Amino acid sequence: MPRVYNIRKGLNITLAGKAEKVFAKVDPSDLYAVKPVDFHGLIPRLQVKEGTDVKAGSVLFTDKNRPEIRFTSPVSGKVTAINRGERRVILEVVVKVDKKAEYETFRSGDPFTMTREEIIDNLLKSGLWPAFRQRPYNIIANPLDVPKSVFISAFDSAPLAPDYDFIIMGMEEDFQTGINVLSRLTSGKVHININEEYPASTAFSQAKHAQVNRFRGPHPSGNVGVQIQRIDPLNKGEIIWVLNVQEVVSIGRLFTSGKYDLSRVIALTGSEVKNPRYYKTTGCTSIHNFVHEAVTDGYHRYISGNVLTGTRIAPEGFIGFYDSQITVIPEGNHYEFLGWAMPGFNKYSVSRTFWSWLSPKREYIVDTNLHGGQRAFILTGLYEKVFPMDIYPMQLLKAIMAEDIDQMEKLGIYEIVEEDFALCEFIDPSKTEMQTLVRKGLDTMMREMS
Repeated sequence: MPRVYNIRKGLNITLAGKAEKVFAKVDPSDLYAVKPVDFHGLIPRLQVKEGTDVKAGSVLFTDKNRPEIRFTSPVSGKVTAINRGERRVILEVVVKVDKKAEYETFRSGDPFTMTREEIIDNLLKSGLWPAFRQRPYNIIANPLDVPKSVFISAFDSAPLAPDYDFIIMGMEEDFQTGINVLSRLTSGKVHININEEYPASTAFSQAKHAQVNRFRGPHPSGNVGVQIQRIDPLNKGEIIWVLNVQEVVSIGRLFTSGKYDLSRVIALTGSEVKNPRYYKTTGCTSIHNFVHEAVTDGYHRYISGNVLTGTRIAPEGFIGFYDSQITVIPEGNHYEFLGWAMPGFNKYSVSRTFWSWLSPKREYIVDTNLHGGQRAFILTGLYEKVFPMDIYPMQLLKAIMAEDIDQMEKLGIYEIVEEDFALCEFIDPSKTEMQTLVRKGLDTMMREMS
């Protein structure tokens, strides 16, 4: 029987706007975009220009430093825009879909009859290799490496997160095929981690060629970094690969059909959504059709991902490559007179600053207001209450600030990524951008250790 891992430290943030487990219909978007900014450390080299006709699976750009890693179009159509930012950095390659879906053809077949090199070559050519992210550093995996294990978190404990047990319905065979592929790429085990607090889908709990592990506890129990530290801790020089559930499904479809199929189920969530629902779509889609009539009037923040780790996008923006969730919450562009001195029955508070602690199960509407400016970064003991990893969070952050390589190594920099500090950032009274700091530390280690 799978072992149960109890996560005792953490915090469940109860927000209004969780998606109801039904599928809603919406007209599919005409525009899709692959964003190089979704892939940290990538220097894109364009393979198309405006007006180029592409198929689903056609190469849009490659990694300048590793040209074998390709980034391909999720749909067939025409490249209509290459949007750039400061210093002409490529932000988006936009494709307008055509009526006739055409696909590039890749190899299909049973992964157990292929060599490891043939499997990797197929993943690279199709554009699905970016689905593999490595720990440490949270970057696209190197196809020349052999990871000691592969991890898939089959549940998400973040606020308003989509339910993967609902999403996976009807995709069980493709998921198993994807697991078969992953089992051929590692020298160790493929770990599927499920939530012990409710019955998991049989696609996860009865998966073959994988080890199933059970977790119980508050967020961040669904974070793969927490799961790795409990099951197969990462030491210096070791590599683990990480994938999302729907990426495993896409890999399965590639080896079943020979097509780059980026079909996705996404959850539209948040307090400003009139009827939060699930939608079937294609990855990297524009969110305009999903939100333009589905949200309340007002000034809102649109997020690709969840409220703790997601990326801000425009109402006409595109969902991120790794995201299965769109969140809409109020923008915090207002001031409150004596806000801290009021009872605050409607305000979410981790401490007992407001009287809302009397209603622990209440769902709250939160905005993006910081409720104060940046303050001194001092020892409070707060972070350890929500940080379940065997790491000293404040000491590690200060080592990152000081760029002390030796201390960062000793304090566990290789075991963490940005999302592991999201809760610490949320409760932080100093308003420090901890996830940005963690990314800075990881970049520093990559430069120094390369």
